[in-house]
Amino acid sequence: MNRWAGPPGYASAAVDPVSVSVTIGRPREEVFAYLADVANHPEFLDHFMVDWHLTREDTVGYGAGARFRFVAPLQRFPWCDLTFVEVERPRRIVAAGRAGKYNRIRTRAIWELDPLSSDATRVRLTVASDPALPTDRFVGAFAGRGWARRRFGRGLSRLRSILEDGEGRGRKVTVAGGARKPASQFHYQAD
Repeated sequence: MNRWAGPPGYASAAVDPVSVSVTIGRPREEVFAYLADVANHPEFLDHFMVDWHLTREDTVGYGAGARFRFVAPLQRFPWCDLTFVEVERPRRIVAAGRAGKYNRIRTRAIWELDPLSSDATRVRLTVASDPALPTDRFVGAFAGRGWARRRFGRGLSRLRSILEDGEGRGRKVTVAGGARKPASQFHYQAD
């Protein structure tokens, strides 16, 4: 059984993987280095994934992760997280995460990079979710395959613009927890 297909006999577009691809006029190693840094992802995905926060200070490679909010129809519980669980230089990155109410929806994103020439790379992104309950599947149907394909397709187009032309960069992500107060702003009373 396909682990993304849901329970036996259940056929829903909400749980089927979505794949999009783009050809980028840059060497594969350069594209991989950019994608292997999770802090770069908001630059091209911030049109529907917002409020990004890093889950650790080291943003590159295995274990790097982030938490963000999806801007999608009918999302009452829009927070998601992802962590890089496989990083195979320079060809593949797998991110696993959780989304939805109580983080019960498992998610997976797979980035595959194929060299077309010394200066061109095909990037293929496959995104899938595994809704835990029928209500999760129902809500996912409104932000289903077509919606996801359009949003991730736009993200890959922005990725191409950033890497080829240096244009279209979004906001950089920060470490979760916010800024610290300077020590001069703390007031202590002596006993």
